[in-house]
Amino acid sequence: MSIFQKLFKQTFIYGLATVLPRMLSFLLVIVHTKYLEGPISYGRVTILFSWIIVFNVILAYGMETSFFRFLNLDKYKNNVTSTSAISIVVSTIIFAIVAFIAQDQISTLIGVKTEFLIYVIWILVLDALVIIPFANLRALERPIRYAFIKTVNVIIYASLNVFFLIFLGDLSTEIEWLQIIYKEDFQVQYIFLSNVIASGVTLLLMLPFYIKIDYRFDKELWHKMLLYGSPILVSGLAFAINEHFDKILLEWILGKKEGLFDSGAYSACYKLALFMTLFATAFRMGIEPFFFSHANEKDAPKTYAIITQYFVIFGSLILIIVITFSKFLKEFMIKNPEYWEAMIVVPIILLANLCLGIYHNLSVWYKITDRTKFGAYISVVGAIITLVLNFILIPKYSYLGSAIATLAAYGSMMMLSWYYGKKYYPIPYNLKKIGMYLVVSITFSILSFYVFDSNYIISIPLLLGFLVILYASEKKELKQILKR
Repeated sequence: MSIFQKLFKQTFIYGLATVLPRMLSFLLVIVHTKYLEGPISYGRVTILFSWIIVFNVILAYGMETSFFRFLNLDKYKNNVTSTSAISIVVSTIIFAIVAFIAQDQISTLIGVKTEFLIYVIWILVLDALVIIPFANLRALERPIRYAFIKTVNVIIYASLNVFFLIFLGDLSTEIEWLQIIYKEDFQVQYIFLSNVIASGVTLLLMLPFYIKIDYRFDKELWHKMLLYGSPILVSGLAFAINEHFDKILLEWILGKKEGLFDSGAYSACYKLALFMTLFATAFRMGIEPFFFSHANEKDAPKTYAIITQYFVIFGSLILIIVITFSKFLKEFMIKNPEYWEAMIVVPIILLANLCLGIYHNLSVWYKITDRTKFGAYISVVGAIITLVLNFILIPKYSYLGSAIATLAAYGSMMMLSWYYGKKYYPIPYNLKKIGMYLVVSITFSILSFYVFDSNYIISIPLLLGFLVILYASEKKELKQILKR
């Protein structure tokens, strides 16, 4: 159990690093949906952040995962950190020069006004420069420092959002110097200015990394890292398409006004699935270094199977809990009723993110066997499904079509990873138990949300029923974990 204790301890701390900052970001939904001028403005913010996520993947080009892979190989161990850091710094500088020179052309190409694009470029540059420093903290197993810096970043971002959107207007009438930074109809820009400042502070906190490392560039290693990371880049782009491109497509397909409105409403309600995303992300950040470091252990496949089973258990529980209290969450988080029409997507997106989390657990086989090209193939299949279904369904069903496309993509990726994993790295998953938890949680969620409209009289007993089933099935294991 010591291995699992270490894993769950690190997952818990990485979870705090992920959950606490993102919870602050999540709570900003209250501010944004209340103080921005309706779903259209929020839709514009969402689309800009979607582009940031797409370009974040490009600027990382799989180097983070390559860093973890080659750090565990004795031949390259001493040069991995410096080589990957130099690579990211040089590529980021080149990107910044090109982006600022060609900002008008880029603005026309992606349909983003230049006044917004400048903020996007700065955010991308600053975030890219901390990719390897953060990866290094994870590799050194320093989750507390990692959590601290991540938390500082989002506290600054959230605090500035609150200041700019809620207080700056009133304070500028009383404090003369604040009139310099106050502008009317500047709310969207204030959100991204907050991000630039927060990212800048994060880079300052990471500067000791760049001061301490030995600047040695191993060209042979770099080529191997690029080769290993290229499928990760493809997978990352495909993931960005699966997760975020639907918001962009809503605007492209439905037109500026309707598309921005639907994208804003969809994105606000999509945030209610963040609990599943947070859990899956925290779990993945804890297990990714773990998978590589224990790949040579004799009982590694059995260990991976148990980890996946517990992921499904907790993920299924989160699904039912969020569905049970979805009405409360809606009224608490989204103050403007204009957004509520998109609540129909919440169970679909929750289930989609559960499938994505399972996929990340199943994907261990191609990472530790150096078959990362399969990750790219599977992700591309998911992206194709996403794009095709969005183009087919959006004209008729708008954001409901986008949600269905997301579920279809992640569900397909999950099944493909499991299928090919059986061939190349068999892991003894307890499919009977995993399937049982999924079927029960999905059935209870459908009954609760779509049949009984999240009525507490029905929903809470269903939740308690699932807990009883969980306790009956896992009583022995749960007692051992809690005891330890």
